Amino acid sequence: MDLVFEKLYETKAGPAWKDLFDRLWPAYEKWFLSEGIAARQTYLAGLRAMKRYMPELVPTYEHLCELAGGGDLAARFLSFYRPPLYLSGCSQAVWLGDEPMLVRNYDYAPELCDGVLLDSAWNGRRVMAISDGMWGVVDGLNDAGLAISLTFGGRRVVGNGFGVPLILRYILEFCDTTKEAIAVLRRIPCHMAYNVTCVDRSGAYVTVYLSPDRDVLVKDTRVATNHQEHVEWHLHARVTATVERERFLLQRLTMHEEPAEKFIGAFLKPPLYSTNFSRGFGTLYTSVYWPLRGGIDIHWPGAVWSHSFAEPTIEKRQIRYPDHVPLY
Repeated sequence: MDLVFEKLYETKAGPAWKDLFDRLWPAYEKWFLSEGIAARQTYLAGLRAMKRYMPELVPTYEHLCELAGGGDLAARFLSFYRPPLYLSGCSQAVWLGDEPMLVRNYDYAPELCDGVLLDSAWNGRRVMAISDGMWGVVDGLNDAGLAISLTFGGRRVVGNGFGVPLILRYILEFCDTTKEAIAVLRRIPCHMAYNVTCVDRSGAYVTVYLSPDRDVLVKDTRVATNHQEHVEWHLHARVTATVERERFLLQRLTMHEEPAEKFIGAFLKPPLYSTNFSRGFGTLYTSVYWPLRGGIDIHWPGAVWSHSFAEPTIEKRQIRYPDHVPLY
């Protein structure tokens, strides 16, 4: 399967974002209604939750709803409040050598990925991030030098809260430091179990374990895969090799002093790099965020795609993945 990755640069959401929405909405609408409309929150419930927990983001949300056509269903979807369940793989780690960097593999099904690096300044701050749901974030960086990414936390519990990609969007729009990101992650409810790792330009890092039924755990660790303190969903753990990947990364960080290029290279090979596309957990890309230099390098085996705040561009890159049976 081929997936076209595109870099969009639009400081205020406008025609480019609307084109993105028009193109992706049919697939997202089908997913959003997969459990029936009664299973989804009302527009008013999502708006009230956003006003309570992320009031600074409300004007952006309302603007995007207008661009999307002002429909009730799209507005419910764009609030990211109590969305359907979704799973991913992923590995991420903070390297603190000559300058801090955040490296992550995004393991997912190609047909479920936006494939968009969105460069924006919706609230006066530049943000470059890989999008999910057209404005959520799976990993990204802002011009204050705060880098952040997520992994699935390996628990099947679902509760009240926001889809984590919108929480990451909020952090990149309004936070400068890891300390500020922690405060946000403590107070905004997340509807599923996720691990969020962030590092700022000072090198301050953290991994935060989120769950809808437990207190937020703030961990002094630079590594996250697809479980939290211990494995709870054993089948998922075996399929994704979450324990093996975590051990591999921890060993590299604690037993080796290696240059950045070698550490990045480890993400492009097993056990971190996955070809498990038949189960929806193949590695779609490796992203490397550089908080000090304000840049991102997206890696595939044999290819690198580099971007920075200093040189905004609009580009495309076509990537071919092994054929597999679609999940939906």
